[in-house]
Amino acid sequence: MSRRLFTRTVVVLGLISLFTDMASEMLYPVLPLYLEQIGFSVAGIGLLEGVAQAVASVSKGWFGHWSDRVGRRLPFVRWGYGLSAFSKPLMAIWTAPLWVWGMRTFDRLGKGMRTAARDALLAGEATTQTRGRIFGFHRGMDTLGAAIGPLFAIWWLSGHPAHYSALFFWAFLPGLAAVSFTLVLRELPSATLPGMRPHPLAFLNYWRTAPLAWRQLMWPLWGFALLNSSDFFLLLWLREIGLSDSWLIGLYVWYNLVYAGAALPAGTWADRWGMKRVYTTGLVLFAVVYGGLAFAKTWWQVAGLFVLYGLYAASTESIAKAWISNLVPRVQRATAIGTYESLRSLGVLLASTLAGLVWERWGAAWVLYGTAIGTLFIVLWMGWRVPTPPHALIE
Repeated sequence: MSRRLFTRTVVVLGLISLFTDMASEMLYPVLPLYLEQIGFSVAGIGLLEGVAQAVASVSKGWFGHWSDRVGRRLPFVRWGYGLSAFSKPLMAIWTAPLWVWGMRTFDRLGKGMRTAARDALLAGEATTQTRGRIFGFHRGMDTLGAAIGPLFAIWWLSGHPAHYSALFFWAFLPGLAAVSFTLVLRELPSATLPGMRPHPLAFLNYWRTAPLAWRQLMWPLWGFALLNSSDFFLLLWLREIGLSDSWLIGLYVWYNLVYAGAALPAGTWADRWGMKRVYTTGLVLFAVVYGGLAFAKTWWQVAGLFVLYGLYAASTESIAKAWISNLVPRVQRATAIGTYESLRSLGVLLASTLAGLVWERWGAAWVLYGTAIGTLFIVLWMGWRVPTPPHALIE
């Protein structure tokens, strides 16, 4: 890879995401177990994640629009990573439900504050011919951290079974390293987005003025978000079919390793063959995984499905942002990505809450089958209604 492709900013942002995900994913596979341990029900876990995602859904669009309005990225990146780093250990110092909800919400607020500004910063380091690779590289670094974090959790829990709370304090160390790396980033002044002073829902006005291609893409992306409930439910399903905590976390590490390894190749394929083709392939893999999990009974069946799940994630999450970045002018990128992330997070809020209620009322199989079938409809929708973009669009 040439130096021009992976600039200093791209590499530093990759390291920041690596350390942040080490912290976050050290906790993610054990968080539903910790919440169950301190008294949350399955529906309560879904609602907690829904509330946290609701805050993120508003904040991503708000801060993205704000970033475009002032023409700055770094303040949002630095404060966002800092808020997430400091909220994690605070989640374990008191187990009162409102406190836990509050700290989880602050963690998601930090993610909402930084996401659109960081992605706009990444997009500015690339061209329409290289954005798939740039976003794929960043996602690969991010997900490598997501594999390292749970490995530490496995090591810790092997010697301290069910001592989940201590992991929240360990997670502060890589979070602090990520915050330190944000201090070496630099940015050049950029054009500002004219319009009203940003307020929490100002980004919704973007729908009226956004490019038609962006709006055409948003409908199926949001439709998929309404089906894509929190991964917490997959982890709880693995527990329900009899896998131990170590197996559960190990499979999550396996998924992240596949994801990390496939992210850059998926971005390369998207640059060469088209974003739409790679993204819809990922959705088909997602449907296969959810449908297959309803029948999986052994560890090796689940492990095989988690390979496909990693390939799905590599083919969709970073590809969607690269695709969006190619559809809008530079001055609108944080708003466009932030609005997408807001709508996606709102969809996860609704999907997670509904999945928790359906799980408790009718069982997990209904969640798995319904998600798989609905996703296949989204694939057909994208093939029919979303045009295949030309290779180069707007710079």
